Amino acid sequence: MITAQAVEKSVETSEGSLCILNAINCQINAGESVAIVGSSGSGKSTLLGLLAGLDVPSKGSIILGGTEITALNEDQRAQVRADLVGFVFQSFQLLPSLTALENVMLPAELNGVAGARQLAEKYLQRVGLDHRYHHYPRQLSGGEQQRVAIARAFASQPKILFADEPTGNLDTTTGAHVIDLLFDLNREEGATLVLVTHEQRLAERCQRSITLDAGEIVADSLQSPAVPPIQTEA
Repeated sequence: MITAQAVEKSVETSEGSLCILNAINCQINAGESVAIVGSSGSGKSTLLGLLAGLDVPSKGSIILGGTEITALNEDQRAQVRADLVGFVFQSFQLLPSLTALENVMLPAELNGVAGARQLAEKYLQRVGLDHRYHHYPRQLSGGEQQRVAIARAFASQPKILFADEPTGNLDTTTGAHVIDLLFDLNREEGATLVLVTHEQRLAERCQRSITLDAGEIVADSLQSPAVPPIQTEA
C-alpha cells in the first residue's frame, strides 16, 4: 500500500544543508495500523507528510496505493490524495465558517462522492455528534472538534488514513475516547492507518511501530501481544 525507498529530506538553512530524514526504507501493507514514534525533532511528522504526498523528498521514491507519487506534480499528487487518503491533524483544521455537517461533507463533495450528506450524517452519528450537525467549530469543545475531524476523514471513504498527533490538543480522558473512536472506525472500515504520536499507549494500540531517531529508522517491530482498548467514559 505504501513503500518508501532510500528516502531523504534536507532543507537549506543559514548554516547550510540540514538533513531531516536519511536512508528511509519501509513498507506499510494494506489494512495495517502503524505508529511512527520517536523523540521531538526525530522527523516523525516530516516522514508522515512525505508518505502522504503532502511534501516531496530530496531523494528517493515513495509509492502510495500503487502510484509513484514522487514522479508526479502537485496537482497529480493532490488527486491521488483525494482518491486514497484521509487526514486527522492535531489542530483539527475545521473551516470556521462551516457547520460540523458542512465540514464533514466538504471533502466528499469535492471528490464527487455520491450521497455526501448522508455519509456525513452517518459518521457524525457514529462519533456521537448527531446533535451537533448545525454547530460551528467555535461552538464545539476540543474533543468534539476532533471527533468532527475524524468523521470528516472517514466520510471521504479513504483507503489510507494519516493521523498526526491526533490527541495532542486534548486532555487525557477526551484523548482516550477519541483514540477509541479512531481505532473502532478504522477496524470497521478496513483502512490502513498511519499515525504519528509521542504517546506510548497510543503506539501500543497499533499493530506495528516504526521508531525514528535523528532522521533514521532505528526500529520497525510488530506489537505483540495486542493491547486491549482503553476504557473510557462515553
